[in-house]
Amino acid sequence: MRRTATLAVLALLLGLLTAAPARADLQHPRQAFLRNSIAGLFLHWGERTSPQHTSCSAWEADVTNGGWSASYWVNEAKKLHAQYIVLATFHSRLGYARPYPSAIPGSCRTTRDFLGELIDAADAQGLKVINYMTDDPQWHNEGLSSGSWLNSSAFSTYVGHDVDLTTRDGFGEFSYLQFFEQMLRYPKLAGFWIDNDNAYWERNDLYAKIYQQRPDMTISNNNEDTPIMDMISNEQKTGMTPSYDYPQAVYTALPRLIEADFKLPTGGPWWYGGSDQAVDRKLTLGRLITNAGSSVKALMAETAMVNGRFPAQQADFNNFANTYLSAIWESLGGTEGGGYMFGGLKPGFWNNGAHGVTTVAKNDPDRHYIHVITPPSGSTLSLRDNGYRVSAVTNLRTGAPVAFTQSGGTLTLSGISSWDQYDTVFKVVTSGRQGIYTGVTLSASSSTSGHGAAAAGDGNYLTYWDSDAAEPARLTFDLGSAKPVRYLAINQREDSTVYPSSGSARISDYQVHVSNDGSTWGSAVKTGTVPNARGVQFIDLNGVNARYVRLSKTGHHGVARWRVDEAWVGGQYAGGGGSTGTRYEAENATISQGAVEANHAGYSGTGFVNGDNVTGAYTEWTINAPAAGTATIALRYANGTTTSRPASVTVNGGAAQNRDYPGTGTWTTWATDTFTVQLNAGANTLRVTATTDGGNPNLDCIDVTTGGAS
Repeated sequence: MRRTATLAVLALLLGLLTAAPARADLQHPRQAFLRNSIAGLFLHWGERTSPQHTSCSAWEADVTNGGWSASYWVNEAKKLHAQYIVLATFHSRLGYARPYPSAIPGSCRTTRDFLGELIDAADAQGLKVINYMTDDPQWHNEGLSSGSWLNSSAFSTYVGHDVDLTTRDGFGEFSYLQFFEQMLRYPKLAGFWIDNDNAYWERNDLYAKIYQQRPDMTISNNNEDTPIMDMISNEQKTGMTPSYDYPQAVYTALPRLIEADFKLPTGGPWWYGGSDQAVDRKLTLGRLITNAGSSVKALMAETAMVNGRFPAQQADFNNFANTYLSAIWESLGGTEGGGYMFGGLKPGFWNNGAHGVTTVAKNDPDRHYIHVITPPSGSTLSLRDNGYRVSAVTNLRTGAPVAFTQSGGTLTLSGISSWDQYDTVFKVVTSGRQGIYTGVTLSASSSTSGHGAAAAGDGNYLTYWDSDAAEPARLTFDLGSAKPVRYLAINQREDSTVYPSSGSARISDYQVHVSNDGSTWGSAVKTGTVPNARGVQFIDLNGVNARYVRLSKTGHHGVARWRVDEAWVGGQYAGGGGSTGTRYEAENATISQGAVEANHAGYSGTGFVNGDNVTGAYTEWTINAPAAGTATIALRYANGTTTSRPASVTVNGGAAQNRDYPGTGTWTTWATDTFTVQLNAGANTLRVTATTDGGNPNLDCIDVTTGGAS
């Protein structure tokens, strides 16, 4: 009777958990330690760790005689500023060893309780341990001249029926029992890290039973996103631009718990193969910091030797990382990734080849950090301010103040004499967002059930609008009355990254219409293309005053699916100290030699100027200034070559100011060059002239700020 009742309860629980497919539990208390973590240490260590052992007892003896110590691993994890350890010993390609005493025969099991010692040592220093579990027997004889790492006969005798452990279902039964043994044996074990899934587990309601018996435990899954599990992990591979950027495959968008796992050794297998592999410091730190700036947990794999210690180059990196990360930990620990649902400045590609991420303090939404991983060529950094009014900027390492200006939605830091080779960190204090309209009502042309347009304006990052893959798709903002509109901002869900582009799910082509009555719209006030890039995307408007603003998505990057966490309308740009900012499009300027084109995405307005590749070709704007004085010019350009294209800038035919425009990577990657000029009251001419036969870069627009920008 008790068994029948228990099964009925479990069936009901599983039914509740799977009633809403593809909806993961996003707020369970058991997930708190993972949500508060920045990184973990991933340890692949088992019988096939070099030199390979085929005898379980001989391997255990060599581990012990070699001086294995759980506290060593814990201390190395702390050097990496990791908050948890994942131990991968019951791994298919490491011999399926179990580093603890087990009553269940079938594969290597040790007499010494290495797992228990690690759990206790980690707990004593405030870290958690997660145990790796595999479902896959296909490598049961890898590395052996004969025989198998698995003992089907012994396990069959134990369970009282024939089981072939080399089959997926047979191994599923064997591994299934490991979960329950570990849950009972280790009350401080934080969870399981599962490589793929197994039909036997699913048929027997494994995950629901884990949560029932150990509601404190988390379950992480690699490679496939099973909604009942707490976290999805993705291998952070090569092919990214830049190489350290966001994982190339993210199966589900935040706020789903997401983890990126990557190797620290530059080469070799995930486990120690017998050589002392190098660690690429820039790549490793870049991945760690970029993941933190994306609210993705970084699971860093190191290759422990048989005695548990790391090869010299990995040990050296850990010592280096301990000091390096401590100096900037304020900007990583206790933060969320910036530029998305948690607020913050815009990450990604910035000016003059710069790239990086931003973070936001969880306990202070007005404290931000800019992580410049790839520095610009020059002494200035410009990035979108996302509507924040900046009050102070300092270099986090030195505490020295940094000069800055704000105009046209852009924050520009200047006078930076040196850049850290791995991560220059600026601490940015703001006084909150400015100029963003509240009380806006949103409606849409199409929506999926449960994901209506209102979710894109409710300020809740757990909700989003889904356009139901319609194209065109329209999102309409009702401001309540006619008001000035300077820009639209769209925070799209990161269902995928820019690599590969076919997997992205973002808006590309758009049109903006305005109306004062909600029925008469007229011609589009702006058309263009939003780049396939990370973070909030902005569409700047000039001189628009309306009650209704409609954004129409007419094209897409990758696939037509479009999901928006939050979207807003800016009535004015943040900062500026009373300054006035005006955008002048290059297509409206005077062009000496060249043409207006629209074949490279990401431009403002209706196109950009592609000047002829000759010395002396120029683009000239006429600028109106309300009074004589200094003006800040933010010139937007793209240079898809690897050769710099220098130019001279003159105002009213006066002395030339020499500017340099290095390659931006591609013609669709736009950068901003910010400088100051002196203007007369009234009309002024600003000319950008090519000084080499390569001509000017492609010129998109200039933003002119006058009147005392702060």
